[in-house]
Amino acid sequence: MPLYLTEDQDMLRDTAKPFLADAAPVKHLRQLRDSNDATGFSRDLWSQFAEMGFTGIMVPEANGGLGLGHVEAGIVLEEIGRNLTPSPFLTTAVAAVEALKASGRLSEEWLPKIASGAAIVALAVDESAKHHPRHGTMTAERSGNGFKLTGTKSFVLNGHVADMTIVVARTAGAEGESEGLTLFAVPKDAGQTADPRRLLDSSLASHVKFDGVEVDADAVIGEVDGGWAVLTKLLDAGRVGAAAEMIGVGAAAMDMTVDYLKQRKQFGKLIGEFQALQHRAAHLYGEMEVARATVLKAQQLLDAGDPRAELAVAVAKAKTGKAVRLSVQEGVQMHGGIGMTDEYDIGLYMKRDRALEEFFGDARYHAERVARMSGY
Repeated sequence: MPLYLTEDQDMLRDTAKPFLADAAPVKHLRQLRDSNDATGFSRDLWSQFAEMGFTGIMVPEANGGLGLGHVEAGIVLEEIGRNLTPSPFLTTAVAAVEALKASGRLSEEWLPKIASGAAIVALAVDESAKHHPRHGTMTAERSGNGFKLTGTKSFVLNGHVADMTIVVARTAGAEGESEGLTLFAVPKDAGQTADPRRLLDSSLASHVKFDGVEVDADAVIGEVDGGWAVLTKLLDAGRVGAAAEMIGVGAAAMDMTVDYLKQRKQFGKLIGEFQALQHRAAHLYGEMEVARATVLKAQQLLDAGDPRAELAVAVAKAKTGKAVRLSVQEGVQMHGGIGMTDEYDIGLYMKRDRALEEFFGDARYHAERVARMSGY
């Protein structure tokens, strides 16, 4: 598979790029942050996403969507990252959609709502500061014709406003095992409580507590005790989606930095004329291009159902984490003292990068996965 976009994918990029630059530039994030917005994103903008067809990119045509894939979703995510647009697109229209495809009744109920922009879906996977999807202690005990969920999930993005939350709980087995996990679609009025907290990048994530929350058997996504297969698809979709958004973050930070090098003068010369800074900028460009290629390859393999996709996703998340961290750090440093101020946007890109890198596992987590899957 060639590592470039098709003509149709280029057309999607040409649509998404100006739309997000106009409707949701960085000042949109600042407005939500400075007003201490309680939702964390603009519902009006989410409705516009639906009108543009973005929310239904990965939803099958039979469920009212466009029936496209990870490459197309990544095009939108890159522009979201480039503009630091607060949006539930990654969790709702990408990761949740991939999981819901595994359940007939739930897909018929929820996928059309996602495609139309009528539903926000949150993901309740982790229970600690770091990403360890096998190590949760939340339980789901059989109760009547359904299950009773007990435990607390951490860092649930948009968990306080979600219409439904996909919850990972243990129905059998021991902590650390992949067998015995089950995924549940829990509606917002089931009885869970959410305690939203503002993260470093100004997004809102919640600690969601389930104290004997009861759901019926129809809430199960996939098979009871066999949720790992569905969870893997959800996580791979989320990981490569987060990597695509990070590419947008890193690319925008790099562009800002290169523009600054061409404008700022010191000792009577443009600082971009100093060879040491030229070398650093060239190195950064090379790292970002390699990262972009790893993301596109992972997206293509996922869309093709290739068994190598899981390894490619881990490579993409690890490489992108390192490359984008370099981009935002070099950006702040090359901007000098003003790069440390809130007046300039470069610091906001560093904050978004830090949040996205932790989401679905950071670079070290995925570098270890790459080593293990490669036999080391």
